[in-house]
Amino acid sequence: MPTTGNRFVDSNERQQMEERNHQLLAEMQTLLSNALVGIVHLRQRRVVSCNRRLEEIFGYAPDELIGESSARFYPSRETFEKVGTRAYAVAAEGRNFSTELMLRRKDGSLFWGALTGRAIDPDQPQEGSIWVFADISERREAEEESRNLLQAVEQSPVTIIITSRSGEIEYVNPSFTRVTGYSRLEAIGQNPRILKSGEAPPETYHALWQTLLEGRVWSGVFHNRRKNGTLFWEKASISPIFGDHGEVTHYLAVKEDVTERLLAEKALRESEEAFRRLFEDAKDPLLLLKGGAFIDCNTATLELLGYRSKADFLGHSPDDISPACQPDGQSSREKAATMITTALKVGFHRFEWTHLQSDGTPVQAEVTLTPITLRGEVILHTLWRDIRERRVTENRLRLLAGVFENSAEAIMVSDRDNRILEVNNAFSRLTGYAADEVRGSDPRLLSSGRSAPEAYRAMWQSIRSTGQWQGEIWDRRKDGSVYPKWLSISTIRGTDGNIEHYIGSFVDISERKAAEEKINHLAHFDTLTDLPNRANLQGRLEQALASARRDGHRRHVAVMFLDLDRFKNINDTLGHHIGDALLLEVSRRLRSSVRESDVVARLGGDEFVVVLTGADAVAAERIAGKMLQSLTQPYHIDGQCLHTTSSIGIAVFPGDGETVDLLMRNADAAMYQAKAAGRNNVKFFAASMNQAARDRRQLEEDLHLALQKKQFVLHYQPQVDTQRRIFATEVLLRWQHPEHGLVPPGRFIPLAEDTGLIVPIGKWVLETACDQLKAWSVDARTRDLQVAVNVSARQFRQADFIEQLHELLEHSGADPTRLKLELTESLVLDNVTDTIAKMNAIKLLGVTFSMDDFGTGYSSLSYLTRLPLDQLKIDRAFVSRLPDNQSDAVIAQTIVTMGRSLGLTVIAEGVESEAQRQFLDGHGCHGYQGFLFGRPLPVEAFEQLLPSGRQ
Repeated sequence: MPTTGNRFVDSNERQQMEERNHQLLAEMQTLLSNALVGIVHLRQRRVVSCNRRLEEIFGYAPDELIGESSARFYPSRETFEKVGTRAYAVAAEGRNFSTELMLRRKDGSLFWGALTGRAIDPDQPQEGSIWVFADISERREAEEESRNLLQAVEQSPVTIIITSRSGEIEYVNPSFTRVTGYSRLEAIGQNPRILKSGEAPPETYHALWQTLLEGRVWSGVFHNRRKNGTLFWEKASISPIFGDHGEVTHYLAVKEDVTERLLAEKALRESEEAFRRLFEDAKDPLLLLKGGAFIDCNTATLELLGYRSKADFLGHSPDDISPACQPDGQSSREKAATMITTALKVGFHRFEWTHLQSDGTPVQAEVTLTPITLRGEVILHTLWRDIRERRVTENRLRLLAGVFENSAEAIMVSDRDNRILEVNNAFSRLTGYAADEVRGSDPRLLSSGRSAPEAYRAMWQSIRSTGQWQGEIWDRRKDGSVYPKWLSISTIRGTDGNIEHYIGSFVDISERKAAEEKINHLAHFDTLTDLPNRANLQGRLEQALASARRDGHRRHVAVMFLDLDRFKNINDTLGHHIGDALLLEVSRRLRSSVRESDVVARLGGDEFVVVLTGADAVAAERIAGKMLQSLTQPYHIDGQCLHTTSSIGIAVFPGDGETVDLLMRNADAAMYQAKAAGRNNVKFFAASMNQAARDRRQLEEDLHLALQKKQFVLHYQPQVDTQRRIFATEVLLRWQHPEHGLVPPGRFIPLAEDTGLIVPIGKWVLETACDQLKAWSVDARTRDLQVAVNVSARQFRQADFIEQLHELLEHSGADPTRLKLELTESLVLDNVTDTIAKMNAIKLLGVTFSMDDFGTGYSSLSYLTRLPLDQLKIDRAFVSRLPDNQSDAVIAQTIVTMGRSLGLTVIAEGVESEAQRQFLDGHGCHGYQGFLFGRPLPVEAFEQLLPSGRQ
């Protein structure tokens, strides 16, 4: 029974216990279901059961975790193992394990969680363990935020102060202590007025409290005082802090020490102002380039480019103010972009650039681009330097260097101690020393020893006193040869005024000295004959007269002027080489005709002067006769036999003059008198000769003016055929002098020949005759007329005579076949080969030829077949005595017969009687010219002859 009773009691107790357990389990399940944390029963680290909150925390569906490993809750296998090792070691001891760690949701996202757990029965591990998971992300974030906020406040570089509503300081951060010098303990409980400096006006604080009382934030700047008494600027922002019911509980002040910034800003403003002044006042153009366009520039930029204002210029890009291409051929646009990129990359870039001024004129500049930061932006500071002057300087330096190296003068540069630094190529050529051989040497190595020491001392004295010297010295070349040189030495001084260099330049004057001697000789002697010239003669004649005066005028001096008759004709027709050879022979004959003590001089051309010392008029006449006889002898030159004569004029000291000028002038007058008397004779001076000489000089002056003032006129003399019809006319030159009336040709033509004026006068005659031909070409009475023009030897021998004639015909438009040139027999025969060639060339133009004065030289007959003539003109000398003079009759008849047989027309000039005409007509003469048919007449009078003359 007891046993049974005991069993009953045990069974009853067990039933009651189970009921309590079921009740506890139900309560536990209810508790678990409503728990705010996740609870899980793990066995062997696998989920046996869990509440719904756990599934929600980790993002799983109901019952989805049952049987799964708890590794799902951890971010990695490594964390799972590490936490498990620690946790189960604690649980095995019957203790609770707690930790906070990162956990993983089903979607892989991580969150902060709190883990707490223990074994159900440490002695029975198979029962498992209970673990509680809580999501603490928000708490951790709040804690982290609080920590960060506190750390930020503590480490903030700005000052943070929290005061109570009454203004007592409750909190300051370390920055407060650093800025003010007050520690935290010294500040807590104090009023911020401990920082007050008294510098701020009361209105500032009044406005501050008014703003705060209105519940707004106040911002401003205080000028406060530190604990050590120093003042500082503080930028502050003070805010009210409100409680849960909207009441102000505290004030928060955030302050920043802006002393350095304000000072920096002040310095920056001052610096910017200084920069602006420097920018604007800079003499070189300065610009700011941003985004490929100019945003600022100074006045120098506008002046260089010619813009009136910044408004006209700013906004342009570099290629806007540049030519399309730079001098290297590259596009300005592309090259500008490259230069800008390089500057930005390297930090500095300098290059040369061609800009365009506002008017399009190119200007060269050196451009420097430097990136700078201005107001937080990177821009390009641009500097231009006008390099036009530098280019000129560089070109000048290159030129000077080229001059130095290529100078014909030897140049030597030495230092202040007179040691050679540099020499040029001419130095080496002249001295024989290479540059390397003389650098560092004393210039004395060139000394020849021929220049006296006194000369060198004087040279250095001049260099030291005046800074330069030049003169002649003798030097020695490397090969030992000695030569004279002209040396110039100059000093170069430094900025301190002391001598830094010497520059010596020199040339070999050996040739110059020889030339000077030659020039000195040429200055006193004639270059052709080596006779004394005019200047030399002047001096010698002065000496002779001075010696005669010392003898009390008892000694005579004869001055003889002479020239060769018709020398110009020989010189012009046969050539200057023949003329020069003739003059040489004349000078030799003159010297052989006088004594050694006498003077034979050549004034020029064919004019000579002989001075006979101690010779009176009788002796002078005797010697003059000897000269004439010698000069008339034949001259055999270049295969030709020439003849010439001379005219001599004599004046004797003292009777004919007591000065050099007077004697020479009177002798010259006597010579012209001799020429006028028939040439090849001697004349002594007479007073009347002076007037004749003056008349001749005046006539020569008038002749020059006549050509300039167009005082010449042409008269026309008819040429008629056998029927007395006018078929041609000869133009004859006349001079209508404004004072003397019509001057006859015989008076001025020889003078024109002597002076050479016959050439321009002859050109005028041809030009006027061609113009008249053109004028007559439109009139039926005159269009067939031929015009004959005389051409002088000097004119015909001009090298460009053919070109002149062609131009005159082209310009006038005259028919060249109506123009006939009359050449004298002597002109044609002087140089037959040259004359024929020139005549043939003129014939190609269409012009015809007539030989004037034919018959005066019988030697011409053999050349007639070669000459391209169209007409022969019988000289008036053979016509004037016809028909009575038998010799003239034979000559005239022969000329007509010969001309007809050669196919030439024959015309006789000077026909003045009917008997002359009948004789010539009877022998076949083709035409006539003379007073019998008409005198030379002005063109209007000549034209009046034509109707009757052409009937």
